[in-house]
Amino acid sequence: MATITMIPARPTVGARKKTEDAPKLRVAAYCRVSTDTDEQATSYDAQIEHYTEFIEKHPGWELAGIYADMKTPSLIQFNDLRRLAGRGVS
Repeated sequence: MATITMIPARPTVGARKKTEDAPKLRVAAYCRVSTDTDEQATSYDAQIEHYTEFIEKHPGWELAGIYADMKTPSLIQFNDLRRLAGRGVS
């Protein structure tokens, strides 16, 4: 008796979802400055600018927010971000 091998069909060109139809990935950034120096203040602004531009350059991403802790030993915003990410908040 002959052996039959089934080969699954490949999706045809154009059958895939268009990227604009796919839901965007919500992306958040975390910035941190730990001291009160002028150098660190400009670093904070540079971090926000960098992450905003970086996320906006990706068509499949949506900026969900920027979380930042400035001049504080605690990581309040970082912990908020972790908590929200863990819950899958949209």
